[in-house]
Amino acid sequence: MNDPRYDLLAKNLVSFSVSLKRGERVLCDMFDVPDEMTVALVRAVRAVGAVPFVQIHHGRVSREMALGAVDEGLEVTAGVQLAQMKKMHAYIAFRGGANATESSDVPPEQMKLVSKKMKAVLDWRVKKTKWCVLRWPSPGMAQLAGMSTEAFEDFYFRVCTLDYARMQPGMKALASLMMKTDKVHIKGPGTDLRFSIKGIAAIPCGGTHNIPDGEVFTAPVRNSVQGHVSYNAPTIYQGVAFDNVKLTFKDGKITEATSSNTEKLNHILDSDPGARFIGEFAIAFNPHVLSAMRDILFDEKIAGSFHFTPGQCYEQTENGNRSQVHWDLVCIQRPEHGGGEIWFDEKLIRKDGLFVPPALHALNPKHLLGK
Repeated sequence: MNDPRYDLLAKNLVSFSVSLKRGERVLCDMFDVPDEMTVALVRAVRAVGAVPFVQIHHGRVSREMALGAVDEGLEVTAGVQLAQMKKMHAYIAFRGGANATESSDVPPEQMKLVSKKMKAVLDWRVKKTKWCVLRWPSPGMAQLAGMSTEAFEDFYFRVCTLDYARMQPGMKALASLMMKTDKVHIKGPGTDLRFSIKGIAAIPCGGTHNIPDGEVFTAPVRNSVQGHVSYNAPTIYQGVAFDNVKLTFKDGKITEATSSNTEKLNHILDSDPGARFIGEFAIAFNPHVLSAMRDILFDEKIAGSFHFTPGQCYEQTENGNRSQVHWDLVCIQRPEHGGGEIWFDEKLIRKDGLFVPPALHALNPKHLLGK
């Protein structure tokens, strides 16, 4: 039986998120997703006169391939996938899976090898195509979110089909303010961070690259970060769960890192020299996403949060940092999570998760939810 929510989501992705035009080619990359959703996406692509290409993936198979991956095989795979990606105008990926930690027993050196060899494909996709990536709801995600499967599915489609156009005015105002800002100061429980964003672009994200969406991101001047931050959102990276991540900075570099798995955390941060520097600073405001569920695409959009990301910097917000790591670690600053403040050039911009300047009130939940 066809689910009309699939059709609506597919239509929004095709017409709004990647704005497909007649004759354009799009790669639909489907990871553990029901065939019905894939069919709905293919039909939506064809409805606008574009040409769909489909890849199907399964988590257990991907794990097995990563376990035994070798240089020669990965080079062939990367070459084939890069050649295909170069023929695409757009890319849409649904990433599902019953087990969020399916890859947790893949040795770190194998994960590092796979990431390194496939990086050219990722870079081309990010820099050269119109792209959008989103999760697919599963009982495992519902469990991590502390919800029933049915309630989580309703939440998922409500968030993913949000009227993202409503975010545009507020996002533009925040991005403009960030691009005029030099010094940023973030305060909260276990957090006292200072850094500069002077001369670095700020990019609004309202449903065109990730779903769910709702953030404006930039990057710190690479060597400017001083202080410490405590992330209160639990996370999963490379298939491993982390809680209570705390980082200390001196002249931009992470000099101390602790968590519920300190050894693994530092192993990731030692992947390459750039992994101990920050590649992204983002302020998030999706009014439907309120709690962490160990899924970065959702958690990095939590209303009243920010993320401060070790690793690779995006091309749009170039700060010179290069790494195979890009880990969006999240701190929620709403009162029930301890509160907190963000200051730009000694002016209070957000307090306890709510924007203070009148021009930014459009990003507070009351406006975005139309109340």
